[in-house]
Amino acid sequence: MSYTVGTYLAERFAQIGLKHHFAVAGDYNLVLLDQLLKNKDCEQVYCCNELNCGFSAEGYARANGAAAAIVTFSVGALSALNAIGGAYAENLPVILVSGAPNSNDHGSGHILHHTIGTPDYGYQLRIAKELTCAAVSITSAEDAPEKIDHVIRTALREKKPAYIEIACNVSGQPCRAPGPISAVVTEPASDAATLKAAVAAVSAFIEGKDKPVILIGSKLRAAGAEAAAVRLADALGCSVATMGAAKSFFPEDHPGYIGAFWGSASSPKVNDIFNWADGILALGCIFNDYSTEGWTAWPKGANVVNADKDVTKLGDLSFNAIHLRDLLDGVAKHFAGKAKKDATMLQYKQIGGGVAVPAPEAPAKEAKLTREHIQRTLQSIVTPDTTIFGETGDSWFNVSRTKLPRGARVEYEMQWGHIGWSVPAMFGYAVGAPTRRNILMVGDGSFQLTAQEVAQMTRRKLPVIIFLINNAGYTIEVEIHDGPYNNIKNWDYAAVVESFNAQDGKGKGLRATTAGELDEAVKTALAHKDGPVLIECVIPRDDCTSELISWGRHVATANARPPAQ
Repeated sequence: MSYTVGTYLAERFAQIGLKHHFAVAGDYNLVLLDQLLKNKDCEQVYCCNELNCGFSAEGYARANGAAAAIVTFSVGALSALNAIGGAYAENLPVILVSGAPNSNDHGSGHILHHTIGTPDYGYQLRIAKELTCAAVSITSAEDAPEKIDHVIRTALREKKPAYIEIACNVSGQPCRAPGPISAVVTEPASDAATLKAAVAAVSAFIEGKDKPVILIGSKLRAAGAEAAAVRLADALGCSVATMGAAKSFFPEDHPGYIGAFWGSASSPKVNDIFNWADGILALGCIFNDYSTEGWTAWPKGANVVNADKDVTKLGDLSFNAIHLRDLLDGVAKHFAGKAKKDATMLQYKQIGGGVAVPAPEAPAKEAKLTREHIQRTLQSIVTPDTTIFGETGDSWFNVSRTKLPRGARVEYEMQWGHIGWSVPAMFGYAVGAPTRRNILMVGDGSFQLTAQEVAQMTRRKLPVIIFLINNAGYTIEVEIHDGPYNNIKNWDYAAVVESFNAQDGKGKGLRATTAGELDEAVKTALAHKDGPVLIECVIPRDDCTSELISWGRHVATANARPPAQ
């Protein structure tokens, strides 16, 4: 068959496993969208705006491993690049494709619409280069195939977003047919000599420790090392904790799992174990001001191995060009059959770790709704095929308290931390994984930023369950630094969702102010399969987790450090 630039791109999308791509139409990308529609193996999914389009693709990448978003030049792409910054921070390969001005206008001196009013049309590409691992501009069909392949190859290898800009008059131009996809998706192997040296060094580090622990970070998924981390934990027998952003990246029913390590927001007894340990294996960890609770819980120094996606550092040694999964499997093999390094697990049990705390009695049905009852209700509906999206804020800590059966997943955006991220990202994830029980926990302030994408959940009849916590403002900001700017205009959130239905939608908006009302609303949500159900949960402004209060205090202290003299 013959190919155009647009159908070549569509073919590559389908070949790397994309069954959908997300789009917002604009005059510079209309021909490209037509060309993409010709490939029936990759459905076009529409979004309400370009920021949401980018976040939808980001959520899809979490479900599918990669994603693509198609927008128009400048007015569309500059909005979408916010979400692309998030994909970069969260290590997700999202391909952003922007339609662009006619190739004849470059260097012509013409001033075009949807631009900043100068004849220089290279500014978007220059910006994109700062936010992606690869960025190209295609103004000729002749070199389109190699540029497209370069961008996709780099994004998949680096687990970072990438950018393709295609002139509007080039999308439909004929180009060469694609070669085998193996040239794009084949990953280089670990350097054998470096891997051998790294395995020896890390194994020696562990052998020299009496009380090692493993700390799981959110880059473990990008490294493709989740299963390898389990094999290492099995071989060592030591305690394993996850960082806040890595919840569900290690199975919580594993005998070595002890909970979350997050400073004062840690699970019970976890801080005690990390303070007692004499060696930490940090696997795919990101240590920032949020994850270290304002730098108060930052494992570093000679007793820490930092094993990242393809770089491992310990002491004065550094090993690169190796895959984390290969390193972990090599170390696990070294310790196979040897005595377990289980001192931290024995100590954890000795100090009372892992002892189940009796659940408080369920409140009376007429009792005013509380955050605690919302969290208990969430816990009651989590199944092995559940995915929970926790929005920036107290949702982090409510979801963190939830115990997950094997197979259940949690998605956060803690590095980028863009409030409102979760609504379009949940939409994109549900498109990619529609058979899972997809649950969103979001605050009222965050919801107001990106509420439109619930309309797209309605459009595609996605049965997402949304717990909207209405506590009259930006609670996370209140705990960091309060002021009148943390107060928001209240909405009738249940009515907003109903309004998205128009003539053909079947979304439901419900409101709960008591424990009984929430229980009934959840029954309705579980039974409803033809669209999203939003449950507006009304609670007092000051009803938040103790973890948020403590965490917010430490982050505020870090933010308030005076300038160095």
